Amino acid sequence: MVVGVHRPTRLVIDRAALRHNIHAEVERLDKNCELFMVVKANGYGHGAIQVAQAAKDAGATGFCVAILDEALELRAAGFNDPILILGVTSPADAPLMAAEDISATVAATDWLADAQAYLALEKDLTAPLHVHLALDTGMGRIGFRTVPELTTAIEYVDAHQESLDFEGIFTHFSTADSPDEHYFKQQVAKWHELTDHLPRRPRYVHVSNSATSLWHAECNDNMVRFGVSGYGLNPSGTAIKPPYALQPAMSLTSELVFTKQIAAGDSVGYGATYTAQQAEWVGTVPIGYADGYERRLQGFHVLVDGHACEIIGRVCMDQIMVRLPHDYSRGTTVTLVGQDHGAEITLQDVATYCETIHYEIACGFTSRLPRRYLN
Repeated sequence: MVVGVHRPTRLVIDRAALRHNIHAEVERLDKNCELFMVVKANGYGHGAIQVAQAAKDAGATGFCVAILDEALELRAAGFNDPILILGVTSPADAPLMAAEDISATVAATDWLADAQAYLALEKDLTAPLHVHLALDTGMGRIGFRTVPELTTAIEYVDAHQESLDFEGIFTHFSTADSPDEHYFKQQVAKWHELTDHLPRRPRYVHVSNSATSLWHAECNDNMVRFGVSGYGLNPSGTAIKPPYALQPAMSLTSELVFTKQIAAGDSVGYGATYTAQQAEWVGTVPIGYADGYERRLQGFHVLVDGHACEIIGRVCMDQIMVRLPHDYSRGTTVTLVGQDHGAEITLQDVATYCETIHYEIACGFTSRLPRRYLN
């Protein structure tokens, strides 16, 4: 998709906010605990390369991604730090991951056998493939579920140390962001059941996502995977207050490109779903659902000169219409996410209106929106 650089709509990413959030968490960690910044999905929509650099500046020592291509993007950008792929990759890509010093998540012993077969075909590899064994303690997504399965996997890796390196072991908590700790404690118990009698500990032992590190730091062990909180977003939404102030790094702004006054009885937008009850000033803003600005945001609001201005009519593919308190000149700033004259719209506000989570909103902004970086 083309980037809309000749349009006044853009995402603004504050690198100082990224550094603040990440450094604040680094300062809370035990001295033997490392922070890997999660930069999957283009850095949760913030820009993976720019986020990775800000994270490294703030004390992160490695990165987590979801797919191999995201890891390769970091390598191509010159990052030589440890990178862990959190998702399952193809065993056929094991030689490429080994060559690029990228760590793979492993969820089954047959994957190890298939990967080892591909690695054995490569005569020029100088280092083994680093693997992190994923444990399913209750997330129900990927991972080993029993001690015999895990033991078999570790024994297989140890038997093929020339091509496989047992670098890490981890799990993922599904309710660490909830005030109700019942299921979280069940997962902790399952983790200990699987790991307390390991024949040996690998270099990295990690269970903590952002929520776990914020509210259950006693579980951190020697690495945390810091994700959404690094971007200044509360992983619990509004359910639990973070231990320190998070600074949102993303804002979304545009401009009025057209204004007009409509009369009582005039309708606006597809389906004529909005009809004016009196004379009103209406402004058009160049953003729409093709940019990831959800169609269901009809009835929500934007900020113009600090005023909350309702989105009237359906959100179009490329434009929205808003009701103004009075006429404004073309080029007046419109804030869709962020602060404006003392008023604020947060990603959480947008997500709440859409009955979803702020992760989805941030990741949903498309590449047509240019990212501008501050600080």
